[in-house]
Amino acid sequence: MNNKLHDKQSVINMINEGQNLILAGHENVLNELPAGSWIAGTIPYFMDKDGGCSTDEKIFVTQLPDFVKSATIKAYSADTVNKVYVEGPSNGFGVIIIPATSATHASFALDSHTYEGFAMHPLVGWISGVFLEDLGKISPKVYDGTTKTVMEDGAIVMNIELPANKIADIDIINVFTQGDGDTITFPTDGFNAKDVYINGAKTNFVDYLTSNDIDLKLPLVADMYGAMINTSFQGLNEEEKQADLYAPVFKGVPYKIAKPVENYEQDFANKIPKDATNVFFSCNCILNYLYAELEGKQTGEFTGPVTFGEIAYQLLNQTLAYITIQDA
Repeated sequence: MNNKLHDKQSVINMINEGQNLILAGHENVLNELPAGSWIAGTIPYFMDKDGGCSTDEKIFVTQLPDFVKSATIKAYSADTVNKVYVEGPSNGFGVIIIPATSATHASFALDSHTYEGFAMHPLVGWISGVFLEDLGKISPKVYDGTTKTVMEDGAIVMNIELPANKIADIDIINVFTQGDGDTITFPTDGFNAKDVYINGAKTNFVDYLTSNDIDLKLPLVADMYGAMINTSFQGLNEEEKQADLYAPVFKGVPYKIAKPVENYEQDFANKIPKDATNVFFSCNCILNYLYAELEGKQTGEFTGPVTFGEIAYQLLNQTLAYITIQDA
């Protein structure tokens, strides 16, 4: 698959040729694109074939292969995004983009596992964002290219129908596993936590993290049906005595602080499949980009946006999510 950064004029040409495209870029360049069969989300960080980089001038393009039977685009609100699974193609997959910090982001993060038909069809995608220095100043956005509609809240989905001889498969790369320390459970679902249970004993979470000198680069990790699912720390609010998180924790699910990674960059590189082929789309977390110092470094066949959250059926953190298209 030929996924890479392009200059604006090249993307305009592709749109005018009628190509089906999934795009990622800064809003300044996305706003100048013509209407067509494309969806997009704002982000200025990328894994390109030449290495990790940031730019507000180029656009990352994922082109749909010629064998795709159809590509349909639909916008959802926070109230209707719960239909995203039942409206997916019978043989194929959906690509979804949601703006960070929006009501739809919160709804999907908290409740996607309860949506009708959850995981009935493959769903991959990402949370759009902005330059880190623009957080709180500029809102992340998603785009419906057919109408050039720009949304600060909502979700945009491209449903991609495959021929009978092709099949889509979602996978993730996660350098983290559960550590050997305390078991942490939460009394409620949410993006922040005040009082928690440490091995069954009620404790203020901020006090626990600070008194135990927990490295906040290490996420909380839950074993969910055999998959290690990360929840990353955004920071500690000492005034409110709460930990703020980039993804929600779930009531009653046992979490542990991740096992320390001796060499983040090397461990991440070792996890990348060397024989990965037919990767249609991939995205990687901004925290991996920062902590593994991926600027200027290549990530094999895995190119794409560096995001504020990854979606592989549900919301993920500090994870590389990808989808391949193989012969059935």
